[in-house]
Amino acid sequence: MLIIGLVLLVKGADWLVDGASAVAKRFGISDLVIGLTVVAFGTSMPEFVVNMVSVAQGATDLALTNILGSNIINTFVILGLTAVVYPITSQKRSRDFDIPLSIIAGVLVFAFVAVQSPFGEEGRGVTRLGGSVLLIMFAYFLYNTFRHAKDHPEEAEAEAVKPMTTGKAVMFVLCGLAGLVIGGKMIVSSAVQIATDLGVSEAIIGLTVVALGTSLPELATSVIAAAKKNCDIALGNVIGSNIFNVFFVLAMSAVVRPLPAYEGIEMDAWMAAIGSVLVWMFVKTNRQRQVKRWGGALLLLVYAGYLTYRLISL
Repeated sequence: MLIIGLVLLVKGADWLVDGASAVAKRFGISDLVIGLTVVAFGTSMPEFVVNMVSVAQGATDLALTNILGSNIINTFVILGLTAVVYPITSQKRSRDFDIPLSIIAGVLVFAFVAVQSPFGEEGRGVTRLGGSVLLIMFAYFLYNTFRHAKDHPEEAEAEAVKPMTTGKAVMFVLCGLAGLVIGGKMIVSSAVQIATDLGVSEAIIGLTVVALGTSLPELATSVIAAAKKNCDIALGNVIGSNIFNVFFVLAMSAVVRPLPAYEGIEMDAWMAAIGSVLVWMFVKTNRQRQVKRWGGALLLLVYAGYLTYRLISL
């Protein structure tokens, strides 16, 4: 069920993006705007759907670890593997805005879960107020992104939209939504069952299996980019996904249902923040502004150490 759910989830996101992009194109929306909205939101749909199903079923640990785990895997595993294949060159906007904002995202989540709440230990976590703060940050991110794309059109990546008839596009959207919903429900149900059968927490399953599954689109995109030696796209995709995950997906989840802290969340939130810090240091400390192969190897080693510690401390 988990594997089938992941397949439906990933394919559903692809179908939804293709169909919605074609519909938007029919209404005369530019490829650039489609790339900044439809495609950007679409690639975060796997995490979003899994989180919405999780909070609806009361599996708040899964909702938190899906986001923290996805961001950790995005940074340490996907960027690490990509850099080992081919050094990742960063764009100025990524160095000066996107990466620092992803650091802020991780620090905010760490603050929400690590700082003692005035409402006591049970109030520790990402509350509705915390979710609202994250949504305000998301609005700022969108505003800044659109303004930058307007002021620097030569730096913006326009999306190549697949042409299709309106009827076919609507069918893609409907099938995509169905795949996302059915796949999301299958993933959450099977993840909870696996955690119960193995006698481990939902948090561990969320940090590993579910987080890796929902990060598959970013993994595929980044590996292809590395093979084509176009790794600046890989960095933008991963950092953008991390920002969307925290400021949109996690924020919406917390607004729907507050997400209380679980055991070990401080370390997970810290890892999500430190990953962006390491990437920022890598691209700031050499003239080529790259994540070198040794940097990618270091990211993978740090992740291996973190994962080993989390598993043996069960």
